[in-house]
Amino acid sequence: MRIALFSDTFFPQVNGVARTLKRYLDYMESKQIECQIFLPTFDSCPSYPNIHQFTSYPFFFYPECRTAVVHPKKIEERLLAFAPDLIHVATPLTMGLYGARIAKKRGIPCVASYHTHFDQYLEYYKLTWLSPLMWKYMKWFHAPFEKIFVPSQETQTHLNEKGFNNVSIWSRGVDSELFHPRKRSIAVKENLNVKDKMLLLYVGRISPEKDVETLKKIILTFPEKLRHKVHWLIVGDGPSKAQLETDLLNEPVTFTGYLEGEELAKVYASADLFVFPSASETFGNVVLEAMSSGLLVITSNRGGVTNIVSDGQNGFMCKEKDEHDFIRKIEMFLLREEKVEYLRYSARKYAELQSWSEIFEKLVTEFKEVVDINQKLKRDA
Repeated sequence: MRIALFSDTFFPQVNGVARTLKRYLDYMESKQIECQIFLPTFDSCPSYPNIHQFTSYPFFFYPECRTAVVHPKKIEERLLAFAPDLIHVATPLTMGLYGARIAKKRGIPCVASYHTHFDQYLEYYKLTWLSPLMWKYMKWFHAPFEKIFVPSQETQTHLNEKGFNNVSIWSRGVDSELFHPRKRSIAVKENLNVKDKMLLLYVGRISPEKDVETLKKIILTFPEKLRHKVHWLIVGDGPSKAQLETDLLNEPVTFTGYLEGEELAKVYASADLFVFPSASETFGNVVLEAMSSGLLVITSNRGGVTNIVSDGQNGFMCKEKDEHDFIRKIEMFLLREEKVEYLRYSARKYAELQSWSEIFEKLVTEFKEVVDINQKLKRDA
């Protein structure tokens, strides 16, 4: 099977979609499934013979995705030279539009994957008035696809309620050897000069849609009686980072910027608690990485994370945007060490079952079903 992937983001950009698509490409190569990727230009993209890049500019709403500006014929020529059995559109921006257009024109089976709740992002940027228009576009954009793949049951339900059909779950896995409790190192706390404190961790994009405002409120209103016992570590970057650093200047907080690989794995395993207030996730890759590292997680009770975290079983969930509920759960963690060990154990056991290999194997099976059905329809026509 030959697959053409169209996306507006890819590795080494640091976001969940880009990291997932890099794993996707690695899996396809490991199984000798031919895959070519059509992308906009961006800094530091790996130069592989199976990656095609086209002139682009940052997308105003989400700069990590880019808007490609290229004559469709140029893309079509490269695509037809590859002769794919299936086109997979991963984003609803310009590269996705090019892929969908060519698929329809040439009669090539086409599927999509949905990764981002843009409607919920609008809430954080005070653009909710755009929501009806956005959904009108999303329905039009996704209408031609034979399947739409989403990362969680919550996201599938969300799209079904909006009138989308043929929605299938393509879940997410975790590298449970990379993100492992044995990576714990006392050096992480020693380097921060907080050896005797509990290390509370956030990993993710530092931007409004990740509910960093709630994170800020948690830190600023943290009880005085416990404040001296904790230190916060915020890993990531984004448009809200500078303001957040200013607002938390006098708080026990360290910002690291983006981390990845072994360095990130060591931080996860060496922290004591993972606090993730985002309510807009379609899945929550960082939550699963934290759980795989044997870390207790405290998350919002909205979004795709609700399909990962079982409240009181492998983590805690809090009412979205409610800093007081988050603080209550953090206090429970600080005061009930025996329960924490059980939750950490359960989190790790859950993560060990989330195998990338099995997830991609299921995805490829569904891809083949789409191709087979199309070939049968053409024969019967």
